[in-house]
Formats: sequence, structure tokens, C-alpha cells
Amino acid sequence: MIRLIALIIMVIPGALAALGIKLMRDMLFGILQSPFPYLWLQFIVGLLFFLAGLGFIAGFILHRDRKKNKVQGRFRK
Repeated sequence: MIRLIALIIMVIPGALAALGIKLMRDMLFGILQSPFPYLWLQFIVGLLFFLAGLGFIAGFILHRDRKKNKVQGRFRK
């Protein structure tokens, strides 16, 4: 059960990052999605989604590796 919860915790930010990549790609091809009035705003929101999703996944992995003592000395607290 705990592994299933961990999987769900990892899938949601991954999907958010994938949505961010899609929004940025659509901006480059000039495809405007419905909730955004401007292409530049769509790109900024896509970039924020991507960075938030990637940052959460990276933080989750770093926290897990710190608990198992598998990081270099400079990343330990």
C-alpha cells in the first residue's frame, strides 16, 4: 500500500511536468490553448509547471537518498 501511495505521489508531478512541456511546445508551434489569452503567458505557465514538477521529483529522490545515506557529503545536512 505504501508503494502505491509513493507511485501516486510521483505520477502527479510527472504529469504536471509533461503538461508544462506540452504547453511550451504548443507555444513554439503557435497553438494557443483555451485558458490562455496570449502565447507568451502559455509559455510562462508551461515553464512553471515543468520546473515545479521536476523540482518536486528531484527533491523527493534527494530526500529518499538522504534517508538511505546514499548521497555525497556535500548533499548531506
